[in-house]
Amino acid sequence: MSEPSPGLETLNYSLPGQQPAGAFAPVLVGVVGSGNLEVLLEPAAGTRCDIHIETSARGFGAIWEAVVRDFHRRHPLAGVRVSVNDMGATPAVVSLRLDQAVSELAP
Repeated sequence: MSEPSPGLETLNYSLPGQQPAGAFAPVLVGVVGSGNLEVLLEPAAGTRCDIHIETSARGFGAIWEAVVRDFHRRHPLAGVRVSVNDMGATPAVVSLRLDQAVSELAP
């Protein structure tokens, strides 16, 4: 991912993983566009789930944290880096895209 564009808010979370994702090819779902977002899952060293968010919706950190924690309760992945590029998606769409990306990991 490149440097954040002016006007974007960047949020980072690092959560302890419980379910090793194992080896997988990077997964990309969604599309960056008005009211939508893309999610990229990549394998990472270690046992954490690192989540990096760049969003055009500034000032919604508490909502993002709630969505991230809800996602991690459902999918406590370990050894995964999640990158989110958001252009104003609603929390429901964010959750949908995160779940969609995880479903691509299934063998």
